[in-house]
Amino acid sequence: MRKRTIDLVLSIVASTVALLLSWPYWRDFQYWPESRLLWGVYFVVGFALSVYVFYAFMVAIHTLFEHDALEHAEAAQARASGNGTEGRP
Repeated sequence: MRKRTIDLVLSIVASTVALLLSWPYWRDFQYWPESRLLWGVYFVVGFALSVYVFYAFMVAIHTLFEHDALEHAEAAQARASGNGTEGRP
């Protein structure tokens, strides 16, 4: 549960940074459209999707590291039991 909370907080922080970097204020409001409501909806939906993508990426990274750790543990166990593949490429 703690890992999920940390991943969610990191996803929100990363999405907030991305939102701030894309905000029109940094460009002297040159890109504001006629409908500010739709612009706001665009940013809210983009922020929500950004949080989801960052969170899914974090989960995938954790899964990859867990699988790598399992492979290293299996290789170490095989070497310790003498069933290793020392002669194989």
